[in-house]
Amino acid sequence: MKDFSGSSVEVNEIVDFLKKDLQLKEVCQKILYQRVINQAAQEKSLTVTPEEIQAEANKLRYAKRLEKAADTLAWLGDQMISAEDWEAGICDRLIAKKLAKSLFAKEAEKFFAQNKLNFDQILLYQIILPDERLAQELFYQIEEREISFYEAAHLYDIDERRRHQCGYEGKLYRWSFKPDISAIIFSAKRKEVFGPISTDQGYHLFIVEEFIPAQLTPQTHQEIVDRMFKEWLASELNYMLHSTTA
Repeated sequence: MKDFSGSSVEVNEIVDFLKKDLQLKEVCQKILYQRVINQAAQEKSLTVTPEEIQAEANKLRYAKRLEKAADTLAWLGDQMISAEDWEAGICDRLIAKKLAKSLFAKEAEKFFAQNKLNFDQILLYQIILPDERLAQELFYQIEEREISFYEAAHLYDIDERRRHQCGYEGKLYRWSFKPDISAIIFSAKRKEVFGPISTDQGYHLFIVEEFIPAQLTPQTHQEIVDRMFKEWLASELNYMLHSTTA
C-alpha cells in the first residue's frame, strides 16, 4: 500500500492501472532487464561503492537544486520513496553503466572503425510540407530570395517544433537517414537549399548548415556502448524467457 496525500493506493490498484494503461509489459520488462544486469554484474564481480553512490546522489541533488538535506528529504517524500529506495535506484543505474562499459567499451571502438562513414554528421535545417506544389513554389521563392528558407520554415512547416525553430532539425548522423536520402543530403552543397524530396512524411526542402566528419568523441563512444548494451539486454532477456519456457 502506498500513501498519496492522505489517500491510500493499494498494490493491486497500481497493477490494474498499469494493465489498463498498457504499461504493465514495459514495467515487467524493465524488472527482468534488471535481473539480467544483476546476474551478469555478479558473474563479473562488479560492485558499486557507497562513495560512488554518494557522488552520483550529489550530482542529482545539484541538478534538482536540492541544496539542503531537508530539501532532499522533502523531495523524496513527494516522490513517495525513502532515501534507501533512492540509493538503491542509483546503485542499479551505476551497476548497469559499469556492466555496459565492461562488455562493450572496446567493442564500441571496433564498431566505430568498421562503420566510420555512417558516423559523419550534418547540422541540418529542413522544411516538410504536405503538398508537392507548395514545396516546389517555396523552393523557387527561396531561390529568387522572395522569402528566406528560415521564414518559410517558420510559416509553412507541418511540425510545430520546427516552425518555432525556423526549420532547425539538429545534428544528425548519416545512419539517421535511409540510404537513398543520405546519399542526396551528404552530397549537397553547404548552405544551399535543395529539394523537394518526397518521403512518407511529406515533401522536404533541406539546407545543410555544416558537415562534420566522423570522430569518436566520448559522446559518440557512449552512444555506441548504449546501443550495443540495449541490444545485448534484449537478446539476453529473450534467451532467458525461452530457456525457462522450454
